[in-house]
Amino acid sequence: MAHVGYAKGRSRRHAIVEAAILLFAEVGYHAASLRELASRVGMTHPGLLHHFPDKAALLQAVLAYRDESDRAAVDEEAQRGIDPIESFVRIVERNALRRPLIEAFAALEAEATTEGHPAHRYFADRSETTMAEIRDEFFARAERGELAPGLDPEHVARNFAALMDGLQIQWLYSLGSEGRERVDMAAHLRSYLSAVLRERPA
Repeated sequence: MAHVGYAKGRSRRHAIVEAAILLFAEVGYHAASLRELASRVGMTHPGLLHHFPDKAALLQAVLAYRDESDRAAVDEEAQRGIDPIESFVRIVERNALRRPLIEAFAALEAEATTEGHPAHRYFADRSETTMAEIRDEFFARAERGELAPGLDPEHVARNFAALMDGLQIQWLYSLGSEGRERVDMAAHLRSYLSAVLRERPA
C-alpha cells in the first residue's frame, strides 16, 4: 500500500503547486501567505508544511513545474526533427493556453531582479541559458547563410529573446481589455523570423 500513499502525496503536492501558481500570479511571492495557500487547498498550515517546509521550497517547486513541462515538450519536438527556433515559438503558443502560470512567472521574474530575492539566481541563470541557446541557433544559421544580408546574429538573437519577453507582457495586458485586440505572440515572433531569415541556399 506504500505506493498508494506515495501517489496520494504526489497528487497533493501537485495540487499545492497549482494553487501556489494562482496565488503568486495574484499577489507575487513576497505577499503570498502559506496559511492562505493551505486554506485554498483545504489543508491545515502544518499539513502544508509537511509537503513544503517553507515558502522558498514551494517557490522552487513552482519554478521547476514550468521547466519540466517545457523541457519535456522541447525534447519530444527534437525527436521529431522540429527546428529549435520553431520550438521556442511553440513554447509561446503553449503559454497562451496557460495564463495563470505565465502571470505567476511574470510577477516572479519582475520581483526577482533584486539580488536578495530567493529566485534571483534561478531567473538570472535561466535568462543566460536561454540566451545562449538562442544565440547558438542564430549563429548556426548565419554560418549556413540563412540570415538576411547585413544582419549580426548576436543582435538578431538578442532581439528575438527580448521580443519573446516583451510580447508576453503585452499579451497579458491585452487579455480581457475591452476594445483591445489580443496580442498573438506566436504570430509576431514568426513575422520577425520571416524578416531576418531567408531560405537555405541550394
